[in-house]
Amino acid sequence: MEAVNNKYLKVLVTGASGFIGRKLCFTLAEMGYEVVALCRNVNHPFLIQHRNIQFVKGDVLQMESLSRAMKGCYQVYHTAALAKMWCKNEQDFYDVNVVGTRNVLECALKLNVEKVVHTSTCGVWGPTLNFPISENDPRAVGFPISYERTKYLAELEVKAFVEKGLEVVIVNPSRVYGDGPITDSNTVSKMVTGYINGTWYFIPGDGEAIANYAFVDDVVNGHISAMQNGRNGERYILGGEDVSFNGFFNVLKEITGKKRKLYKIPVSVIKAYSLLEFIKTKLFNLTPLFLPEFADRLKCNQQYCSNKAISELNYSITPFALGLNKTINHFKN
Repeated sequence: MEAVNNKYLKVLVTGASGFIGRKLCFTLAEMGYEVVALCRNVNHPFLIQHRNIQFVKGDVLQMESLSRAMKGCYQVYHTAALAKMWCKNEQDFYDVNVVGTRNVLECALKLNVEKVVHTSTCGVWGPTLNFPISENDPRAVGFPISYERTKYLAELEVKAFVEKGLEVVIVNPSRVYGDGPITDSNTVSKMVTGYINGTWYFIPGDGEAIANYAFVDDVVNGHISAMQNGRNGERYILGGEDVSFNGFFNVLKEITGKKRKLYKIPVSVIKAYSLLEFIKTKLFNLTPLFLPEFADRLKCNQQYCSNKAISELNYSITPFALGLNKTINHFKN
């Protein structure tokens, strides 16, 4: 991305310690923006230090701290979300993803923010049936996964505030991967590091299920392009290449030169295990390793089309092998 002329253009980024948010803050700072980075812990180890980044303690569920951080900002990137597989309190998904989004938008409207980019997910469309999904396609199934359901509801909040006169653009990243911290929601990094270290042993099902993988640098640049060129009220898929599990691990093998023995585990076996985990969670309130709704998803493809972002935002896609190579080098170093 090109540097801006005025280094005092002030922008707010929520979710500054997140996988996308941390790199977005750094990229904006490198471009010359004055970045206000909202985070619940200003000493979080995932934060990237930069002279143009001011870390502000706050929470999207606390309007006072949110208003204080947003004051004087002319643009807002709302990346904060609860992206975990499971929470002890199911209501947390709704509070953070829906109420938190509503708070950000309400605050932006009151403070006359010029434009907001809201980070959603391709999960709002869920699994795909025959062809890659585009922005105007409907969802084909229900919402068994709390994260996807609440991110969909958050998009409805966006639409409501667009009607009120706030300019908001939605971006929908697919399965994001790249250099960065390994978190609960970042399964790609877990697979990569597990394969490198010899601690990943299986491929789900027959390995033919396809997912869409978006390199984090592309996604960050897509956010900034959406702020600069995105049309009000529109949403843009920020995806990458569609790759099967078999293809994923074949590329890993070629790049690393490591030939690991991987076992193909039937999805029915994974589902049975996930049901035991679900029972454990219900009985003892312990964090599950896997849940039935995620096991069911392993039978489905998740293919997405980024043509709209490529056409309107000049979005570019890093080839999967190149992005994975950069990811592997990051973890090796």
